[in-house]
Amino acid sequence: MDLNLLSTEETATLRNLLSHATHIVICAHKSPDGDAIGSSLAWMHYLQQIGKTDIKVCMPDATPDFLHWLPGHNCVIRYDRRPKEVEKAFREADLVCCLDFNQNSRVDAMQEVLEHSNALRLLVDHHLEPDTDNALTVSHPEMSSTSEIVFRLISQLGGYGEMTRQCAACIYCGMMTDTGGFTYNSSRPEIFYIIGQLLAKGIDKDEIYNRVFHNYSSNALRLRAHIILNKMKVIEELHASYYTVTKEEMTKFHFIKGDMEGLVNVPQQIKGLKLSISLREDTEKPSLVLVSLRSSNGFHCQPMAARFFNGGGHADASGGRLHCTIEEAEQIVIKAILYYKEELR
Repeated sequence: MDLNLLSTEETATLRNLLSHATHIVICAHKSPDGDAIGSSLAWMHYLQQIGKTDIKVCMPDATPDFLHWLPGHNCVIRYDRRPKEVEKAFREADLVCCLDFNQNSRVDAMQEVLEHSNALRLLVDHHLEPDTDNALTVSHPEMSSTSEIVFRLISQLGGYGEMTRQCAACIYCGMMTDTGGFTYNSSRPEIFYIIGQLLAKGIDKDEIYNRVFHNYSSNALRLRAHIILNKMKVIEELHASYYTVTKEEMTKFHFIKGDMEGLVNVPQQIKGLKLSISLREDTEKPSLVLVSLRSSNGFHCQPMAARFFNGGGHADASGGRLHCTIEEAEQIVIKAILYYKEELR
C-alpha cells in the first residue's frame, strides 16, 4: 500500500532539513491533546533514531495526566513552567518542527518566542488552511491525525524498519485519540494498514486504550455525571445539545486537566443528534470561555466554529474561544444554533 505523501522534491527538502539540523525544537499547540503530544514524541523518537542528539520538545503548557505515560514525556519542557529554558532552545535552534497546528497563535503565550526564532521551520499538520511561513509545509487535512502523517513521513524516509515500540506507541495513541477510538474520521483503509504496521512493532493497543480512556478519578466521573444530568441542554427540534461548566463547578469536583476530555462527544450518542457544544470557563484567565464542537449526521461544525467562536478545526471536530462571561457565551451558542437551524432540522 502506497503511504507516500511527499513529492520527490519535497522528500529531498525534508532530508536536507534533517541532515543539516543539529539543534532541533519540536513544538505543538496549547493544551496539547493526544495527537499533539503523540506526534511530537513520535517525531522525537524518529530523530533520535537517525542520530540527532540535541532535540527539545517544547509545549506551551501541560498535557492531561492520562497522557503522561507516553514514552519520552518526561523530556517535555513546558513554557508556562520553564520559559527561559524554552526561549534558549528556540534561540539556539536551527530547525523548528511545528506539529499539529496551522497558525502561530495556537501556541498561545509561546507565539512570540516561536516567531522570533531564526531557525528554519517544518510544519506537519492536518488542520485546514495553514497560515505559517515554513521551509517545508506538510499539510493534509484529509488525514485522520498529525500522528498518521508522522508515520507516513517516517515510512517514506525509510525509517519504519528501525522504528521502536516507543515511537509506535506514541503514533498509535495520537491516531486513536484524534479519532475517538477510531469511531470518526477513520474510514480509509490506509489507517488500518498503519495500525497493523504499528502492532507489528509490539505495541499493546488494549493497554494504550485503557491508559487513555480508563484513567479517570472518582471526582472526574462525578463531574461528568453532574454535567450530563444537570447541565446538558437538548434542543430536540434542532438536533443540537450544549452544556456549560463554571470554575465553581470544577473546583467543587476537584478538576484537573483532562477530566472532561471527550465529554463533548457523549451527547452525540443521542439518536439523531447533529451538534454538541461544550462551554467551559478557563481555570486561569478571567472572562475566557473555551469552546468545543462536535457534529455528525450530515452537519459540519467547522464553519460554525469559525463564524461564532473565533475558532476552526476539522469538519466534525472543532474548537474556539470566547472572551466573555459564561452567560454571554451561552447566548452566543443559542444564536449560532438558530443561525444554522435549517441545516440542523
